[in-house]
Amino acid sequence: MFNTLSDRLSESFKSLRGKGKLSEADIDATAREIRLALLEADVALPVVKDFVGAVKERARGAEVSGALNPAQQVIKIVNEELITILGGETRRLRFAKNPPTVIMLAGLQGAGKTTLAAKLALWLKAQDKSPMLVAADLQRPNAVQQLQVNGERAGVTVFAPEPGNGVGDPVSVARAGVEEARRTLHDVVIIDTAGRLGIDEELMAQAAGIRDAVNPDEVLFVVDAMIGQDAVNTAQAFLDGVGYDGVVLTKLDGDARGGAALSIAKMTGKPVMFASNGEKLTDFDLFHPDRMASRILDMGDLLTLIEQAEKNFDADQAAKAAEKLQSGDFTLDDFLDQMQQVKKMGSLTKMLGMLPGMGQFREQLDNFDEREIDRIEAIIHSMTPGERANPKMIDGSRRSRIAKGSGRTVAEINQLVDRFFEARKMMQQMARGGGMPGMPGSPGMALGKRSKARQAPQAKKGKGKRVSGNPAKRAQADAAQPAAPAANPFGLPGGPGADFDPNDLPDLSQYLK
Repeated sequence: MFNTLSDRLSESFKSLRGKGKLSEADIDATAREIRLALLEADVALPVVKDFVGAVKERARGAEVSGALNPAQQVIKIVNEELITILGGETRRLRFAKNPPTVIMLAGLQGAGKTTLAAKLALWLKAQDKSPMLVAADLQRPNAVQQLQVNGERAGVTVFAPEPGNGVGDPVSVARAGVEEARRTLHDVVIIDTAGRLGIDEELMAQAAGIRDAVNPDEVLFVVDAMIGQDAVNTAQAFLDGVGYDGVVLTKLDGDARGGAALSIAKMTGKPVMFASNGEKLTDFDLFHPDRMASRILDMGDLLTLIEQAEKNFDADQAAKAAEKLQSGDFTLDDFLDQMQQVKKMGSLTKMLGMLPGMGQFREQLDNFDEREIDRIEAIIHSMTPGERANPKMIDGSRRSRIAKGSGRTVAEINQLVDRFFEARKMMQQMARGGGMPGMPGSPGMALGKRSKARQAPQAKKGKGKRVSGNPAKRAQADAAQPAAPAANPFGLPGGPGADFDPNDLPDLSQYLK
C-alpha cells in the first residue's frame, strides 16, 4: 500500500547522500519532496503541514549540523516523525479484571467488520484466550451466516440467536451474548454490529444503544484503508456519534496510497491498534508504528519477520535438520519439511518485502510466482521414499516417471535435483563454519587470474609412474618405495631437524652495503 510513498521518500533522500553539510536550500528541497510525497499518498493536509514543519525545524537544529552524516540524520528524523503521526507506541488491548472482556466493532458498510471479527477471534485464541463471536449485525443480508462460517473456520463459538436479514433486535442480541459468554466461561466477547453511514442518525443511535447496553471494555472503529482522506471525516463522525478507543485498518494489502493510516491517529487522537493485510484469517496482527515507519522508509521489518518465524517454525525439527546437514544426511524429505514450514509463514512476497532495501526489487517481487513451492512439493511427492532419501539414484527413466507423476517436465526435475545438491553443499559448508562458497576468505575459494599470476612458477610435471589397479599390489609398491624427505617448513635446505649450514645460504652481501 505504501509503495508510492516509499519510492518518493527514497528519491527525496538521494540528493542528500554524500554531503558533509546541509545547506538551507538542501533542507527546503527535501522538505518540498516530502510534502509532495505525503500529498500524493492522500495524507490529510493538516497532518502534512505538521509533519513537514517538524522535519524542517529539526533538520535546521544542532542534531543535524553536528552530525557526521547529515543525510542519515535527516532520515532518522523523518523516521521518528512518521512514528509519531502513526501513534507513537503500540497500543494493546485492555482486558477486564472480571471476565468476559467485551469488544465492540463499529464502522462503515463494506469495511470488512464481519471478516475482521473472525480474524480478531483467531488472534485472541492464539493468545490463549477463549473468545466468542456475537452476531449483532441483523441488517445486512446473510451477515449472520457469514459470521457463522468464519467462526467455524477460526474454530471459535458463534452466538447467533436471530437469523438476521432485517429480523431481530441487535441490542437484545448483544446483551444476551454477553450473558451467554459469562455462563459458558468465555473470557472475551466480540460483538459484530451492522455497518452504517456516518450520516445515518438512526443506525448511529442503534450503535450507541448497543454500547450502552453491554458497556464494552474496548470499542474498535474498523476502517477501510483504501478510502483515502475521507477516512478522517468518517472517523471523526463515528467518534462524535458512538465513540471508540482504537482503530483497526483493513485492506492494507490493497493498492491504495495509504493516507488513511497516516492521518487517522494524528487527526482523531485515537491509536491504530490492529492491521489486516490479506484475505486469510491469519493475515492480522498488532499495529506497530515503529515497524510501519521502517517499512515506509524501506528499512525493512525484521522484528515481524522473526516473530512469524518463531510462531511457525518447530525448534526441535529445525535442530534435527541442522544436525542432518552437518552429518551429510539431509534428504529431500527434510528439504520438503523446511519448505512446508516456510509456507506456513504466509506469502513469500510479503516476507521478502520485510527485508531492508527490497524496495528496489519490487518489480521482481510483484512478478514472483507463489505457486513455485506447490510445484516443488508435487515433484517431491511423486518420488519414492528411496529416491527422496538418496537423490543420486534418480536416473533418466526415474526422472521421466517423476515428471509424468507430478505434471512437470523432465527439465524441471533436473533443475530441482541439481539445485538440491548445490543448496545442500552450500548449507553444509555454512553449518560447519566454512563460510559462503566463493566469498573472499572462505575455504575452497577459487583463485582469480591475479592470484594465479602471483604464484611461484612450478616445474612441469612429467609422466607419472604406472600404478597398479590391484589395491593389494599398489600397497606393496608404496611400501617398497622410499619415503621422500619432508620439506623444511622455513624453506631452508634440508628437512625438519636437519643440521643448518650457513654456507648453504645465497650471497646476501649486495643487500648489506
